[in-house]
Amino acid sequence: MSMTFAALLAPMTPEQFFAEYYDRKPLHIRGAAMKFAHVLSWRQINRLLDMTHIWSGQSLKLVMDGTPVPAEQYCSRATSRDNDPVQQPVAERVRDWVGRGASVVLNDVDSLTPGLAAVSGALEGAGLGKAQANVYISWQSHKAFPAHYDTHDVWAVQVEGEKTWNVWEGRADWPIAHPAFRTETQAQHEQQKGRLREKVLLKTGDLLYLPRGWYHDALAEAPASVHVAFGVHAPLGMDLLNILHERALYDAEFRKPLPRQDGSAAARFALTTRAGQLAQRLTELARDPKVLAALERFVAGYHFQRGGNDLLAARGLAEAGTPAPEAEAEAPAWKVLAPGAKPVRRGADWVLKTSQGTLPLAPPEAEAAGWILARPDIAEPELRAAHPQVDAPSLLARMREAGLLAAA
Repeated sequence: MSMTFAALLAPMTPEQFFAEYYDRKPLHIRGAAMKFAHVLSWRQINRLLDMTHIWSGQSLKLVMDGTPVPAEQYCSRATSRDNDPVQQPVAERVRDWVGRGASVVLNDVDSLTPGLAAVSGALEGAGLGKAQANVYISWQSHKAFPAHYDTHDVWAVQVEGEKTWNVWEGRADWPIAHPAFRTETQAQHEQQKGRLREKVLLKTGDLLYLPRGWYHDALAEAPASVHVAFGVHAPLGMDLLNILHERALYDAEFRKPLPRQDGSAAARFALTTRAGQLAQRLTELARDPKVLAALERFVAGYHFQRGGNDLLAARGLAEAGTPAPEAEAEAPAWKVLAPGAKPVRRGADWVLKTSQGTLPLAPPEAEAAGWILARPDIAEPELRAAHPQVDAPSLLARMREAGLLAAA
């Protein structure tokens, strides 16, 4: 599964984005409900949570109305597969906190599903930097975090429900992930966020871009909301200093001792002179073709390494990229795009109203369609098991054509 940067931004073009918005101002792009149906679904979220050993009190966090829940209150002590002590989430305790309204945060998930990896790849393929993703699951009227800024660009992809974002006028001056930018109090943030710039209602399929340092907060509007925040870390000017540091190791001028200081004017002058000479030498090194070539390679390769595993092909037992046999493949799931819709009776017939008109249904199909639309998603085997009297492939195909379902 793959996604291009152009598809992520559509209907806006990448050219317009880079000319008008990138690192300049926030951007809200409305999308059809099915736009990000392949990225993440409730079915996939539950499946990920059931992979017990990949989660800890650090990778899975709970937040109750702005206050983090201590890991001890939803985790138990366990031993990892490396025999290290860990705090491992307990499903019953997590459910209890969710029942009270706690938001769930899943950290570092950018490679855990094909859809998440596809968006990460689209952002990195555009040369924006390293893309890391967190999933935020929240419930109506419960806010996870107060107004704050991030030390990276934020690309928020709304995959379920709705969420209102307050975007403030304030912007921190290109902060980085350093203690110098992590010591501000919430009172300082409230003062620095400025006036409200705009309220953005993110609906399923929408995208919100926030440049690094832009103040924001959000609140779920639908009974349940899921968005994936892709944090994109761009290469910085400070990275050039690291390259110059490596280059300076091979320059004798930087290995010589600095002038000894005895409090005299002559000694201070000697130190100042040497500092100026070294600064000039750094300027010369920054123009060195080898340094510039190293910098270009660094910026061009500034992304995470994902995928590339094909063990059978590595042994010459299969062609590279050969898909799994159909019998081994997981049954595809379909996301419901019109939750709550219900078939209605017209005389002896049943119909389902859609954005494209009406979908006629036989009585058994009407019952099955109502069952499908009461769920967040559906797979064909589940429909066959629940309604064996219905031609499951045919009904799902017709509902997809009517715009009621999308591939998840």
